[in-house]
Amino acid sequence: MAQVCQLCGKRPVSGNNVSHAHNKTKRRFKPNLQRVRAVVEGTTKRLRVCTRCIRSGKVTKVA
Repeated sequence: MAQVCQLCGKRPVSGNNVSHAHNKTKRRFKPNLQRVRAVVEGTTKRLRVCTRCIRSGKVTKVA
């Protein structure tokens, strides 16, 4: 399953692990995705959304 937020499209980005000796190896920064039951167009659906979308109120959770 893809690591993509279904609302904003946030996806993994790449960067480096940097050791104390300043050696660099590739790594991935993954978004913090949560499975949430949300109201979409009047119906309840399960979405995988990032925590920033949840916190900013883009998702209306089902009570």
